[in-house]
Amino acid sequence: MSGPANTAELRDPSSALVARFVPGAGMIGISLTDDGVELLGQRRGLDAYVSAGKTMGIPILYPWANRLGDNTYTVDGVTVTLAPDALGLRTDANGLPIHGLLAAHPGWQVTTAPETGGSWKLTAELDFGAEPALLASFPFPHLLELTVTLAERTLTLRSTVTATSAAAVPLCFGFHPYLQIPEVPRAQWVIETPALRHLAVDGRGLPTGQTSAQTANAEPLGDKVFDDGYDRVADGAVFAVSGGTRRIEVRFDAGYPAAQIFAPAGEDLICFEPMAAPTDALRRGGYRCARAGEPAVSTFSIHVA
Repeated sequence: MSGPANTAELRDPSSALVARFVPGAGMIGISLTDDGVELLGQRRGLDAYVSAGKTMGIPILYPWANRLGDNTYTVDGVTVTLAPDALGLRTDANGLPIHGLLAAHPGWQVTTAPETGGSWKLTAELDFGAEPALLASFPFPHLLELTVTLAERTLTLRSTVTATSAAAVPLCFGFHPYLQIPEVPRAQWVIETPALRHLAVDGRGLPTGQTSAQTANAEPLGDKVFDDGYDRVADGAVFAVSGGTRRIEVRFDAGYPAAQIFAPAGEDLICFEPMAAPTDALRRGGYRCARAGEPAVSTFSIHVA
């Protein structure tokens, strides 16, 4: 460990890429630099993430990504009600629960730490089942492990969910990588997306049930604004943003069949968000589960060309 706030630093043995994560602040990725050039959107910074859950860098959204349509959901006939003061619960402008419960959660335990001066691998785990305050909102005991590696100009995040009771664990989580190409104006960035199915949403950002097929596409970002959900994302699908001589790819390697593309007005960043299930799936269904004796592994990677 090195740096402020017990930051773990990873260095690519084959390139000038350096990544920094903070296990004690929710295992958030706070930096990815290429020869000193920052490629992750910093937004309000780590302090705002810790104090108010304002996302930046690469946060994990767990146990659900994006928002829920209400403060109740039902799994296997059991209805769960989220208390307004539940640990880690945050709401959006419409009062809907958003981005899960683990923003800046301090309970991660490092099991494989980079050596002094940095190395290429970091592993940390969170025993969700050992925390009654978390189980009150998501009553499915399990162990969550995140392994981060940096090699061959690729940052890889591998998540493993292992049920620690007979209860199956719904997989509705995701990540929110904020990407930027600081040397090139936003309007000149080119974004590339694979074949997908677009999910129409209502004014609260919830799927309406209407869908439309979208073919693989490449287009200038220009002044476009995105906050769009998709499903039918194939394993191995590649999303990319490029500008000047730099190209950043987000590869949905395995276990992320849904996505959100987020590019807000007034910010020079874009997010291709890997999601284990679409928005509000915890309430609507259509998610996979990690069952006893069958750990669920999901992997995505960020490749800097």
